[in-house]
Amino acid sequence: MSFRKDPGKSSAFLSTHAESIIKDARNELKSPARRLLGKRILTLGGIAMLSGCDLTNDKSVNTMLRKMSFFNDDVQALLFNPNEMAPTYPESMITRPFPFNAFYGIDDVPEVDAATYRLQVNGLVRGKRVWTLDELRTMPQEDRITRHICIEGWSAIGRWGGVRFSRFLKQAGADTTAKYVSFHCADNYWTSIDMPTALHAQTLLTLTYDDQVLPPKYGFPMKLRMPTKLGYKNPKHIVAIGVTNEYPGGYWENQGYNWFGGS
Repeated sequence: MSFRKDPGKSSAFLSTHAESIIKDARNELKSPARRLLGKRILTLGGIAMLSGCDLTNDKSVNTMLRKMSFFNDDVQALLFNPNEMAPTYPESMITRPFPFNAFYGIDDVPEVDAATYRLQVNGLVRGKRVWTLDELRTMPQEDRITRHICIEGWSAIGRWGGVRFSRFLKQAGADTTAKYVSFHCADNYWTSIDMPTALHAQTLLTLTYDDQVLPPKYGFPMKLRMPTKLGYKNPKHIVAIGVTNEYPGGYWENQGYNWFGGS
């Protein structure tokens, strides 16, 4: 993706008008999703690249924010180091109780029957496409204490255990050269991630929390836990996983949240 600067806009002009441009843009940011996006991208550098945009109408603002969101995704992807580990913590630092968080209330947490549950794997996959919980539990398990960072401004430390996701993808015969992995969930949530993050050593398909079967409020039967991503990128109650080269989007991402979502 490329952007063109108006050569007639000097740095002095931008310095003089940046404050008023940002003020006008913020006045247009009505929804929480757009306000979130604005906080991330309304910098002098961003305004400079898009100084030719008309910020006086809603459509133009949406277009500008979407372009900057994709630009932000590209930058985060370039900066992401698949070999760099997120911090881990001692058991004494676990947040108890770990907070419940979803786009619905705790009374609406979905009930999933473990006996009949089947994980569907589709898309660019040559191997096993239907998995039971028992099959996943027989795979090598790992345990990590990491920090969950919520975009709302809070964080919490928890112990998550399960199958390293890269191991699962290879066992399922997934094409690990594909661009994206998508997730669909029993609570009608959906999201997607980049393949480098999917293959990161700390990305877990979690089946337990604090050495116990993953409770429904934390995502039973399974949650994707990625300490390298913000909370909304960590889907719960996963029922289907897709491997694809076509951009899948996501529940919050399609409403304006940055897609890469790195923490």
